[in-house]
Amino acid sequence: MLEVARQLSQPFDLQDLLSQIIDAGREILHADRGSVFLYDSKRKELYTVVAHGVKEIRFSIEKGIAGECARTRKVVNVPDCYADPRFNQEIDSKTGYRARCMIPAPLGGIDDELVGVMQLLNNESGRFDLQDESMAELIASQAASAIQRVKLQEDRIERLKLERELDVARRIQMGVLPKTLPTCPGYQLASFSEPAEQTGGDIFDVVPLPESYGIPGGLLMLLADATGHGVGPALSVTQVRAMLRIGVRLSATLEELFQHINAQLADDLSSDRFVTAFLGVIDPVKHQVIYVSGGQAPLLHYHAADNRCEWLDATTLPMGVMAEPPMDEVSPMAMKPGDMLVLLTDGIYEYQNPANVQFGSKRVGESVARNSREAPQHVMNQLLADLHVFAAGAPQADDITGLILKRAVEA
Repeated sequence: MLEVARQLSQPFDLQDLLSQIIDAGREILHADRGSVFLYDSKRKELYTVVAHGVKEIRFSIEKGIAGECARTRKVVNVPDCYADPRFNQEIDSKTGYRARCMIPAPLGGIDDELVGVMQLLNNESGRFDLQDESMAELIASQAASAIQRVKLQEDRIERLKLERELDVARRIQMGVLPKTLPTCPGYQLASFSEPAEQTGGDIFDVVPLPESYGIPGGLLMLLADATGHGVGPALSVTQVRAMLRIGVRLSATLEELFQHINAQLADDLSSDRFVTAFLGVIDPVKHQVIYVSGGQAPLLHYHAADNRCEWLDATTLPMGVMAEPPMDEVSPMAMKPGDMLVLLTDGIYEYQNPANVQFGSKRVGESVARNSREAPQHVMNQLLADLHVFAAGAPQADDITGLILKRAVEA
């Protein structure tokens, strides 16, 4: 037993460890075969991935002698399997092996957690005795601790691997965001993005328009938010950004950009997923923003002349909901001196404080109006500062992203 304990303390992967446990049990109890059934607590089943001569077997703990061992947490000594009504003959019929005598022992780990059942078959003397029961209990105790240790190690390795992959995904996603925002004559821009997890479902972009658009100094703005947050939504919004960039290179109109991206997402996304997106073209000559907003709302147009916040709705359904959604016709947004267009994802509007009260559009509007004479980056910073004061330490539950466009005040 001391040698078995020493061997089981060595580093193994789970499959090798289970093989070592079976071999140790067979040697000490002079058994012909052995199995280790691990316990699936969610399904309340025992299953084995290592057994001499068999493939995986899975069954309810309500069945068979091994199931009784798991339920009672006691060693069961069966001198004649086929004479015992508890014996589940299905396994023998599947494997072609005949069990004569059997001794299952529960694998009880730390905090009395059921790890599984070790089962040994066919002692060479014809039956297992009281000493075999004691030895089986001792082996099972050592084995349970070893299995828990290996599982913890494997879980930690898997978590570290996942964290590394998520870190790579985050760097890729953050890498596609503009390092610096392009300039636009007579306008200033500010941006912010912070995912709730390592990757997020929000994205923004600001793309200079090529000469083929006929809008000197014009820019295309994108703010998009995929349902949920994490790797899946991050892939969706990154796909939107990539298609948008290609569309601009091909000189697609604003409506064409939206329609083609939407149609592709309708093909790619499952029925419970979609992307809200604002696409807007800034014309610094006509001082207007032509836009399409697929489910992205509210949109805040701050009017400097009368210190007024105008809240605008989306113009069509979110991207990916249907291939050809109905689209409202809206007038271009006229940008007067000092006016701002404030685009924010719902992670800001719906941020909750400890009392489960949302930040809401009223507080957004008040913050923007209070800082309206400042540069847009200051407006953004103060809005985020107001948000964090309101949150009072409540954790960020959703991605938060924003874009602010401001027309300069004429001298």
